[in-house]
Amino acid sequence: MPSIFRLDPHLANLIAAGEVVERPASVVKELVENSIDAGARNISVELQNGGMTFLRITDNGCGMEREDAKTAFLRHATSKLRRKEDLEAIGTLGFRGEALAATAAVSKIDLLTRVEGALEGTRLHLEAGKILECEDAGCPVGTTIIVRDLFYNTPARMKFMKRDSVEGSAAAAAVGRQALAHPEISFRLIKDGELQLQTPGDGELLSAIYAVLGRQAAGEMIPVQSQWEKVSVSGYVSRPTATRGTRSNQIFYVNHRLIRSKTLTAALEEAYRNQLMVGRFPSCVLNLTVPLAAVDVNVHPAKTEVKFLNEREIFDCVHYGVKGALSHASGQTPMQLPQEKPIPQEPAPQRPAQSPAPSPAAQTAGKTGEAFRSMTAAEYRKSAPPPVHTMTKWEYEQVSKALQAGPKAEPSRTMVAETFRKPEPAALHSPVTRPAEETAQQRLELPNTPDFRYVGEVLNTYIIVEQAGEVLFIDKHAAHERINFERLMAQGTTILGQTLLTPRTCRLDAEEAALLLENRDLLLSLGFDLDGLGEGDLLVRQIPSDVRESDAEATLSEIAGHLQSGRIDTPTGLREAALHTIACKAAIKGGWQTDPAELRQLAAEVLRREDLKYCPHGRPICMTLTRRQLEKQFKRIT
Repeated sequence: MPSIFRLDPHLANLIAAGEVVERPASVVKELVENSIDAGARNISVELQNGGMTFLRITDNGCGMEREDAKTAFLRHATSKLRRKEDLEAIGTLGFRGEALAATAAVSKIDLLTRVEGALEGTRLHLEAGKILECEDAGCPVGTTIIVRDLFYNTPARMKFMKRDSVEGSAAAAAVGRQALAHPEISFRLIKDGELQLQTPGDGELLSAIYAVLGRQAAGEMIPVQSQWEKVSVSGYVSRPTATRGTRSNQIFYVNHRLIRSKTLTAALEEAYRNQLMVGRFPSCVLNLTVPLAAVDVNVHPAKTEVKFLNEREIFDCVHYGVKGALSHASGQTPMQLPQEKPIPQEPAPQRPAQSPAPSPAAQTAGKTGEAFRSMTAAEYRKSAPPPVHTMTKWEYEQVSKALQAGPKAEPSRTMVAETFRKPEPAALHSPVTRPAEETAQQRLELPNTPDFRYVGEVLNTYIIVEQAGEVLFIDKHAAHERINFERLMAQGTTILGQTLLTPRTCRLDAEEAALLLENRDLLLSLGFDLDGLGEGDLLVRQIPSDVRESDAEATLSEIAGHLQSGRIDTPTGLREAALHTIACKAAIKGGWQTDPAELRQLAAEVLRREDLKYCPHGRPICMTLTRRQLEKQFKRIT
């Protein structure tokens, strides 16, 4: 049996470096966290070649005395823990005392630091974790750490590094995430001699979002502010129409510490249920404030994973806070019109080397030929809506009780699916005629409808109305689809079906038919009654009352697709996805000719109800065009 011996301290540091220091971005994260803990209000990050050859972090924090600076590079050396009880309430970011030792073990480091009141500071030079030089130095209050030749003595780690551009982007993302966590700190990032990021440090999260994520992302955000027992959540989330194909812009913090959490991701996306397209994800910058003793941050070497004492409470706080924010937000999406690129009267002066780089949104605008008026973060913040308190636990309970006790909403007689049936082919080029009493009934005004003027319809798809100095464009299919979906959801567990006089044979492929037959109970609750005939053929005896007989096969095929994809694996999710399909099939379609009285009633319903903002797939129902936008396009104003 091999003998057991104690590892050499240097080898132990190399192993620790493998756990804590995966790439230059890891070094950036750890050193910036130390600067934040030191009370810095200005932090500058400079890197070259992706941070592999040169990385400098400069802050104006409290600095260190000489002996403290030398001790800081020892493993498990820390100024942030004194007793074992401190582990139960960790409020600082870097606390293990591993980051500096691990980084020093695989690089060459120069440290400059000075405390307030000291006449001179301290300079240290280390290689492979050993202090080779220690001397007096003139330097400002704070700390500067220069890391050179990362992984120079661990070639096995070096071969796993990606291209410099990739490593540099990861390091820049690490700086951006810290800037979003601490909008009160001004961050500056210089990459290969060019200024890439600068945040104002004014304490406003929207300013930091503008600087880090760009103007477009900031303009799509909705404020969130909610309290739930001893937990609170604040920040911003994106509108359902501003989604992404990945979760990369879902940014969560707990007590301003960047984390990854399946609980928070699930809570966020649950709040968007029935408002997003499949495969699309919302964005967010949310900070959860939790009592220090109710969260364990000492779970992962990189401290990006945490354990909560009460997962349910955390889920509810985020879920209902975001849901309340979405319900308070306006459902009318402003229409974006391109502006003409201004013609410069004289050549623009050269930009100074250290001036801020244009925002990502401005760069994108230049590529597409569109130009936007430049706006500082402070100007943008003033024009943005102030944060609102979205919903507390008590408020949510009161609303829930009121909804349960109150009368259930009944669909308007003019909004039933039958009034929006597709006209016969012969009628497509002539106005649809209806009995006089039916037309009169449709023209009855809905209660609590804001004043508006019905203008007409364009492209047989979009209703145009005028209201309060704005022109509103309403997608008739999206609006009717949402109305259908809400009505189907209100019917409870069983959807009203209609028995066919003659059973209909539907032909699907064998796998689709098998899946539908395996989920016959679900289909019965949706209003379908069917049997298998073999080889993919189904005998359908009953269909939902909202679905046309001619659409039965397509509806069943789409429901089978939901079952087949595996993306929706809960009974509730499958049911709601099926209701999306039924609501869509029952809705009037773009391109159909619809009676103006019906369109007027549909517009009134959209303007009357605040919950009609997006179709079940996340598309906007209504877009607005202001008088000012029109007058600028027609050159009436500048």
